[in-house]
Amino acid sequence: MNNTVKKVIVIFFVLSCFWTILSAESKKSKKSSIDKKKLDTVAQYDKEVFQIVCTSFPQYDWVMNILGDEKNAAKKFEVTLLQDNGTDMHSYQPSVKDIAKISSCSLFVYGGGESDSWVEKILKNVTNKKLICVNLLELLGERAKQEEIVEGMQIDEHDEHNTRHNHYEKNHEHEEDDEIEFDEHVWLSLKNAAYCIEEICRNICFLDNENSDVYKQNAASYKEKILALDKKFSDMVKNAQRKAILFADRFPFRYLTDDYGLQYFAAFAGCSAESEASFETITFLAKKTDELLLPCVLILENSDGKIAKTVISSTKNKNQLILQLDSLQSVTKNEIQSGKNYLSVMEKNFEVLQKALN
Repeated sequence: MNNTVKKVIVIFFVLSCFWTILSAESKKSKKSSIDKKKLDTVAQYDKEVFQIVCTSFPQYDWVMNILGDEKNAAKKFEVTLLQDNGTDMHSYQPSVKDIAKISSCSLFVYGGGESDSWVEKILKNVTNKKLICVNLLELLGERAKQEEIVEGMQIDEHDEHNTRHNHYEKNHEHEEDDEIEFDEHVWLSLKNAAYCIEEICRNICFLDNENSDVYKQNAASYKEKILALDKKFSDMVKNAQRKAILFADRFPFRYLTDDYGLQYFAAFAGCSAESEASFETITFLAKKTDELLLPCVLILENSDGKIAKTVISSTKNKNQLILQLDSLQSVTKNEIQSGKNYLSVMEKNFEVLQKALN
């Protein structure tokens, strides 16, 4: 073999090796590109925005306080309040858009009472297997209270069919097939609020474990404020001149009065559909106001005060004040934007109750 042929073979061998190396690098580059796509997909999943849907304002405000203002944490969630146009929770009906939001969200928080009877129908048809639901009444378990009729309260067909516990007739036997209706206004107990916030926080941490320490810290700080106000209520009632209040309206505050050992009288039960009080009801409330020397008659937010005025005009002195307690059953977007929140409302309720009991 001459030198020329040897040189050709060497050159060919070198070129072959070079080509092999280039091919290997090309394959490695392609593999790296594929791996990068996989990593981008994982990163995109990690940055998923979780949807939380709440039926009523107290739940919504609790969630917002748990999430806080942290840029890297709270921005991973979008929170929707369904009842944000001032409609009373007892007459709310979901739109097609509302149903779609519930069906596709990650966490759904609702009261679980009669006003939310529409929820169960929707949940039966939801195909989203990852949907987490928090039913507040179910969460409270034995803490949940049955609706009740107290002495002098006007009874409508709704009350007769659904109300099973009665202070005035404690020895009344329940029929075995009676359907018990629970008082759904659970947020009007600060103790309940603190308890529910724990469970809501736990589920938020499950969805975004990366920022769980932030949510836990927010929840703990928020609960501390709630329980401080609870103690303030307790101390005030303990030292109050009176231990009874009178409502010339529907009465959704049973959880609050039970927390502090207060007696109450009212025109209607919390979820009553009645708006006109009978002569007997007016007469009873007026006499009770005189008997207990009550300085005021209470009404709900958005009430026209008509029944209260009639009760006062039927008392001996006819000079009682009309004061308003806010049950947080209907809150608008404008009110939220103006700074209305759960704690501020309960603090105002404290001031009203303090005036009513002294």
